[in-house]
Amino acid sequence: MFEILYHDNALIAINKPSGWLVHRSWLDKNESIVVMQTLRDQIGQHVFPVHRLDRPTSGVLLFALSSDVARLMSEQFATKQIEKTYHAIVRGYLEGESLIDYPLVEELDKIADKFSDKNKPAQDAVTFYKSISKIEVPVKVGKFETARYSFIELKPQTGRRHQLRRHMKHIFHPILGDSKHGDLHQNRAFANYFGVRRLMLHASKLEISHPVNHKPIVIEAKLDQNWQDILVNFKK
Repeated sequence: MFEILYHDNALIAINKPSGWLVHRSWLDKNESIVVMQTLRDQIGQHVFPVHRLDRPTSGVLLFALSSDVARLMSEQFATKQIEKTYHAIVRGYLEGESLIDYPLVEELDKIADKFSDKNKPAQDAVTFYKSISKIEVPVKVGKFETARYSFIELKPQTGRRHQLRRHMKHIFHPILGDSKHGDLHQNRAFANYFGVRRLMLHASKLEISHPVNHKPIVIEAKLDQNWQDILVNFKK
């Protein structure tokens, strides 16, 4: 059973666990357990996706309860009327707060996007980050005797594929557990020390305008127990 964060006649939002696919894909045709079908069975009603979270990312995931509402919400996402807040644990000590303004070339899948234009110019991509707390642990990684990590807040101002993961790699503070854009040695050290093997990226908050009554809605998803067990060790 998913934790339901918000539910009315038009919308439903859940706290998606890490590791769940949002919907079936021919790229993962052997995966039989996906969010859309499981949530449909849980509430006894069809749901319509209006945005997505990567499989390893946890947190707020919003669905419409009709195709008309899905269209209205998709327009909000497309026109940047939505504010999203994420939290992440990254490699190294990241200080203060700043904007990452670094255009990204569209990341294409070799199979799903094989007919897409591979020469498209880089698209604008902007992410705000703020450091919250830090930790140093007695784990040897490469030539270093200890490992340092930062707990940070992220607010994407644009919506490019894997934007947060790619932007954090760009500033040399990759997100822990990121097998594609991260540091594999740091990932292994972090997983062994904390006993958690997952992408340390969580969609914490979604701020929207209700598609029917136009009232502002703030939907928040708490960090799970794995996160809490890790963060108790961090210091501001």
